[in-house]
Amino acid sequence: MVSLKKNQTISLKKESSALNQLHFGLGWDPVKRQSSTKKGFFSSLFSSQDDSIDLDASCIMLDVNGKKIDEVWFSHLKSKCHSVIHSGDNLTGEGDGDDEVIYVHLPKLPFDVEYLVFTVNSFRGQTFNEVDNAFCRVLDQNNKELAHYKLSEQGSHTGIIIATLKRNSGSWDFTAQGFPCTGRTIREMYPQIVNKVIGR
Repeated sequence: MVSLKKNQTISLKKESSALNQLHFGLGWDPVKRQSSTKKGFFSSLFSSQDDSIDLDASCIMLDVNGKKIDEVWFSHLKSKCHSVIHSGDNLTGEGDGDDEVIYVHLPKLPFDVEYLVFTVNSFRGQTFNEVDNAFCRVLDQNNKELAHYKLSEQGSHTGIIIATLKRNSGSWDFTAQGFPCTGRTIREMYPQIVNKVIGR
């Protein structure tokens, strides 16, 4: 397993032979807040008791020019070609391990898909100042972890381009991006995705 840094790229072919399926896992925790017993009376009275964080993992499929071919997110859990499938929406971020998973069956991908761009965003508008221990990881069809990327980007943004997969001579290159964006859905982030990934 390779632990990646921001903007680092690896060839997945070197990490797993006969690669045909990928699991893209995302996990996160809410930032631990100060206990209400340590707050003042009025602060604890009016503060929210809901410390859950609802982040959404998404994937957009682009051609070589950045044109959208398909997208997978919580309201569209399966691509038209059935090559990319979402595990379903996690509303809290509670528990250990992956909170949401996107499965990719590489041989089923349409030939014109050049990029798979993986993002995470906050549909409720919660910012990444409220997120802790966020990570993404890539596993092959044998559940071997090929790459792991810990996101350290906190701030007032509501979305992040986490990583990309790009075709490379019959294989796939995985790049850790960690690029902050505005937008509460992958559709709202699309112009920023094209600008970052395609450079236009």
